[in-house]
Amino acid sequence: MQIKKSDFSEWYNTIIKEAELCDIRYGVKGFVVFMPWAVMSMNRMFDMYECELQKKGHVPALFPALIPESYLTKESEHVEGFVPEAFWVTSAGKNELEEKLAMRPTSETAMYSMYSLWIHGLKDLPLKIYQRCQVWRYETKATKPFIRSREFYWIEAHDAFATKEEAEAQVKEDMQMAENILHQEFGVPFHFFKRPQWDKFPGAVDTFGADTLMPDRRTLQLPSTHLLGQHFAKPFDIKYMDENEEEKYVWQTTYGPAISRIYAAVIAVHGDDKGLVLPFDLAPIQIVIVPIYRKDSEKQVMKKCKEIQKKLSEKYFVKLDDSEGTPGSKYNHWEMKGLPIRVEIGPKDLEKKSVMLVRRDTLEKKQVKEDNLNDEIEKARTEIKKNLVKKADSWFNKQVSEADSIKDLAKELEKSGFIKVPFCTDELEGKECAEVVKNETHANVRGTLYGKNEKPKGKKCIACGKTANVYVYAARQY
Repeated sequence: MQIKKSDFSEWYNTIIKEAELCDIRYGVKGFVVFMPWAVMSMNRMFDMYECELQKKGHVPALFPALIPESYLTKESEHVEGFVPEAFWVTSAGKNELEEKLAMRPTSETAMYSMYSLWIHGLKDLPLKIYQRCQVWRYETKATKPFIRSREFYWIEAHDAFATKEEAEAQVKEDMQMAENILHQEFGVPFHFFKRPQWDKFPGAVDTFGADTLMPDRRTLQLPSTHLLGQHFAKPFDIKYMDENEEEKYVWQTTYGPAISRIYAAVIAVHGDDKGLVLPFDLAPIQIVIVPIYRKDSEKQVMKKCKEIQKKLSEKYFVKLDDSEGTPGSKYNHWEMKGLPIRVEIGPKDLEKKSVMLVRRDTLEKKQVKEDNLNDEIEKARTEIKKNLVKKADSWFNKQVSEADSIKDLAKELEKSGFIKVPFCTDELEGKECAEVVKNETHANVRGTLYGKNEKPKGKKCIACGKTANVYVYAARQY
């Protein structure tokens, strides 16, 4: 196993293979097969995120995967951003289609064609719909399983409101959902940035993104929220009749947690040199029972293992590993898989009416009375979550530094993830300075820290030397 800190890329590739998370040998470049161990965890992630969305008033739907070209090209900025990345369907059987169909790169244009039919008056607002689906984009950058591929799995929420203020409030609510689920449940820390105007979602007024860091200090974008304003409402004719019987265009937002990419962050943030370390509630199997016996004690030990498996299975996902192989080989196997709790039972444990409980996150062992096992597992479940969040936060919070020049920025990028730098502007005219930063340091301007009114005093833009009006954060990205 490669050391995670010294060679993250090789470590990650090894984990993907050895933990059987995906198979990259499928015959289409950029497309991989997600294997059962990964999919079971991702399904739990989907469920938790969808539950949170529904608590916030969203309801699920499913829209077609194929989008007519005429839909996709209705919003001019959207066309420029997504048409070059689209996969196109041009024939069906032996027949050429009258109109090209795009495999959805994102669903604004598919969903809003229907919103215009569904929304008529204030009684229809707000409309908050999400779907769990796949999207396809012809990524030209190097692909890496879960992190960047041409087919990925996500949730996309599309909301319509009567007022701008409601839409802006939804942006804050989306950020809170990311905190509740991504951070507190999955244990992945992030900074929430307002993207600069040159890096916003095609067709948005503003874009906001949650960025985490991988162990090599390169940033990975996780959920992003787009304040669409009325940019889509107008070409798609999404209107409502207000209380004065005047027709008005709706205000819209869209939110996209990419579950397959978030799973990459879970792998990278929590894993160690023994393999995966999964949060308890995300693990496909939460508890493995490993019997330890000699021939003369096999029946008694196995009887007790099955008895405990039956009890624990009423509440948890439990596996009794009665396969051939030494206990040590089983330990290594399940540690690679990131399974949260291991219960070891041998002849001496039978005498003491106890078991050995081992936590994957700390590898600590604890002798536990059989009668107390349920309570100890619940305690460990809570402690594992807290420990993973605390450990991830501790490293992440040390990854911000500052620089006042391009030269200093390049130096800081070797030891920190996010570098706070004075910049002339985050409006469109700052794009040239962002290109200078990228060319000189291979870093991207991620944006301004959301909710912070950070204003430089007496500082110059690190790229053009003009008076700095904003602090932006730069990072190397996936």
